[in-house]
Amino acid sequence: MARNETAQTQEYFERRSLKKGAAGWPLLMGLGVAYVISGDFSGWNYGIAYGGWLGLAIAFVLMGCMYVCTVLGEAEMSSALPTAGAGFAFSRCAMGRFGGFLTGMAITVEYVCAPAAISTFIANYFLQLGIIPEDFPFLLLVGIIFIVFIGIHVFGVGEALKLMLVITVVGAIALAAFAFGAAPHFDAAALFDIAPDEGATTALPFGVSGLLAALPFGIWFFLGVEGVALAAEEAKDPRRDIPKAIIGSMAVLIGTGLIVLVLAAGVTGSEFMGTSSAPLVDALNIANLPGLALFVNVAGLFGLVASFFSLIYAGSREIFALSRAGYLPTFLSLTGSRKTPWVALLVQGVIGFALVVVMQDGDVLLNMAVLGACLSYVLMNLSHVILRLRQPNMKRGWKTPGGALTTGAGLVLSAIAVVSTFFVDAIASMEIVCVLAVGCVYFFAYARKRLISNAPEEELYKLEGAGQELR
Repeated sequence: MARNETAQTQEYFERRSLKKGAAGWPLLMGLGVAYVISGDFSGWNYGIAYGGWLGLAIAFVLMGCMYVCTVLGEAEMSSALPTAGAGFAFSRCAMGRFGGFLTGMAITVEYVCAPAAISTFIANYFLQLGIIPEDFPFLLLVGIIFIVFIGIHVFGVGEALKLMLVITVVGAIALAAFAFGAAPHFDAAALFDIAPDEGATTALPFGVSGLLAALPFGIWFFLGVEGVALAAEEAKDPRRDIPKAIIGSMAVLIGTGLIVLVLAAGVTGSEFMGTSSAPLVDALNIANLPGLALFVNVAGLFGLVASFFSLIYAGSREIFALSRAGYLPTFLSLTGSRKTPWVALLVQGVIGFALVVVMQDGDVLLNMAVLGACLSYVLMNLSHVILRLRQPNMKRGWKTPGGALTTGAGLVLSAIAVVSTFFVDAIASMEIVCVLAVGCVYFFAYARKRLISNAPEEELYKLEGAGQELR
């Protein structure tokens, strides 16, 4: 055994174990939709202000292709390497310990920043709908949101996922109601009502630079769906359930994304839609459907809660896996009697709340989450390509159509997406780069000397014979 490795006892892992067989593929598919569904209700439409409707539509197609390529590769790797670390485990096997750590850190950034951002949106919804008095302290409300939903997660994974599925169904019903109400009022000409800049066209009123700036907003239609793989250790049959759930949820999200992208701007006009804080509600009000608008407004809160709920789940599992293997402090992976990672959940909640207190801006936090996500996609796609080339005979329960060519395309698109985030908010993007740099210092100065040699991710590396480790 190398000097920088430690083998732990069975007791160590018993205190760090998740509930096996807690979820079948329908629950996992619901989890995949829940990660993203809030993005259909708001946020995506600001991309129109950057790139025009066609610019955002192109961003939707390109980023949709990126996600399809990425999740297909992830589905294959999950069937071969089913652990709670997901992308961290894939990159660990393909690119060594540092590659695994960097991927895990990028995923953690995504799943810590995103729920922090959504907590502010939920709080604003409560205040705007009059559910909470207007003078109620905003940060106290955010804190209560974290406490309630993290408490549900600590209580039990099966209960949490079932409740999350119910909440997600309500959000999906609201999207269907929106489509039913908005479709008769759709006007294709309204999609191109933005006056173009000098030298640009009505189709792309802000030119190619506007198209690039719209790319991160195309991501909002799908952000987080890859987190299905983080449930691998709690799935009934991970080698079959994870691929089925992640591909199924992606298919649903493409459909819901297309509905809101086309219909909302086609009712209000793109110029109005690019600045709307409640795009679906505004579209229904303009269509003179106030009752339906109120229903969608209330149900939009369910969509936000579903995404917050599921993102908390994903972040806690990534922290759990990194900690159990020694890449983060090992106390973070302790589980309770109900086999939930309660320490990781609490720490994630504390950090998320602290981010809200410091940043005071949900949109900035969401931009930070997007960069973390895109960096993880680059590394996961690269991992799939490497494993296909280096380990063609690895036992896989499911194989990606197109193989390395598919994830190679995802790699190129995700690299472009990383660059595009700097067009939207360069300062927020640089802050995430700094966080990852600090993480790298921590890894080389401390963590790499205290890794757990018999953690599941390390054992999978040895079992699959992933080749010479890159240190």
